[in-house]
Formats: sequence, structure tokens, C-alpha cells
Amino acid sequence: MKVNEITSQNNCQIKLLRKLAQKKYRRQNSKFTVENLAIIYDVLNSGFDFTALFLTQGFIDKHKEKFEYIQNKTKLSECYLIDEDLNKSYSQLDTPSGITAVYEKIPSVFNDSRSVVYLNGIKDPGNIGTIMRTALAFDALNIVLSPTCVDIYNFKAISAARDSIFKLNIIEDHDGNWLNSIKGKIPIFVANSNDGVCLSEVKREGVFCLVLGSESHGVGDNMVKIADKSIKIEISNAIESLNVSSAAAILLYGLSR
Repeated sequence: MKVNEITSQNNCQIKLLRKLAQKKYRRQNSKFTVENLAIIYDVLNSGFDFTALFLTQGFIDKHKEKFEYIQNKTKLSECYLIDEDLNKSYSQLDTPSGITAVYEKIPSVFNDSRSVVYLNGIKDPGNIGTIMRTALAFDALNIVLSPTCVDIYNFKAISAARDSIFKLNIIEDHDGNWLNSIKGKIPIFVANSNDGVCLSEVKREGVFCLVLGSESHGVGDNMVKIADKSIKIEISNAIESLNVSSAAAILLYGLSR
């Protein structure tokens, strides 16, 4: 792999990296960045290649073996060497990692042979990323996002999701009507801690859709009406509710086993 040096803050590649820190430019360019070596390494090992790679000399010196592996595994013929100041100029991390990979967003098609996790208004990127990893663990390969969810390509969401973001079918429900398209085709369960059937009483289904809302607002009333059933987790009276990512793990395990 040829290493090309970039030294200017005004380089078009550096300008693009700064733009990709913002949701609107990630959407316009259908690209996002990852600044985590472990994720980049695992993703590449799973067969997902980046479209551009930026490295500092400090990173190369510290991670020689993994850099050699990346060089041998990627199909790209070149990467970019940058200094620490350039890295800081666009990095979304408090302490830049010295490596940045750019990826194309993967077009997703709904897989009707796998279960769905529908996320309604979840704002915390850490929660949304953790739910994605959990969904992958339980073979719920379709993730549908309501218009009010945080951007899953946010760097904090990616840090929590890790390589699951490349292995799931990620669908954006732009008009909020997606659930109507599956109504009557697969069971729709809404997580509702206040008014639902206990998970232990729910009949297990081969394929299902689980709708999760934020801890503060829950699932929207319109989605509760569409659902076939509201379900809840039996918990101690000493606590009001579970974190949504914890609840997701319990519900997916209960519905999948």
C-alpha cells in the first residue's frame, strides 16, 4: 500500500473528514468514519473494506503488526499519512486515536426471514449502539429507526455498536409508517413497562418485531395501537424501570429462545 502524505488543513480529504463529523454531511455523502482500531481491524477481518484510510506516524510506530495486517487485507492501493495536528482538526475523540477509516453506508434491504428491532425516539447513541450489538447476537438482523432517533453513524453509537453496524439491515422509517407495512405479516410487540403482558406469558415466535422507545417517553401511542401486544419485564418494586439497552437484551432473549 502506497503511503501519501497530507500536510495542509485545506486538503479536500481533510475537509471531507471535518464534514463527516456532522449528520447532514454523512447523509449527503453516504459515508461515515470510524476512529477505533479494534473496530476497523474486526470489520476488515469480516470482509468489509474502507474507502479511505488516514494514519499518523505515531500510530504506525505503535501498531506495526496490525498496520501490516491492514495493508495486506485491504483492497485499497494507497492510504494517507497525517500529523497529529491534522488528526485533531477533524477528530471527534477527546484524544485522537491516530487512525481514521472512511466507509460507504451499506444499502439495506429488509430481510423478512429475520426478526426486527424498531427503535422509536431513542436519543442516546450509547444505548442505540448497544441495542444493535444485542440485536445481532439474537439474530434480529433488521434495525428500523424512527425519524426521531439519534443518528446511528454518530461516533458514540458506532463505538457501542462495533462491527454490528456492518452486519445489520439498517432501515430509516422517514415517514413513520413502516410498522403498518408489516402489520398482519409478523407479530409486533411493543415494550411497555406500565401496561403490558409479562414477558414470561408471551408465546414465543419464530420471527417478530420488537418496538422499543426511550426511557423518558416510551413508545408513541400510535405505535402502541398498531402493535399486536404490549409486553413488559417483571422487575422489583425498588426500581421504576430498566435502561432501554438492558431491557432490549432481556426482551430479545425471551422472545427468541
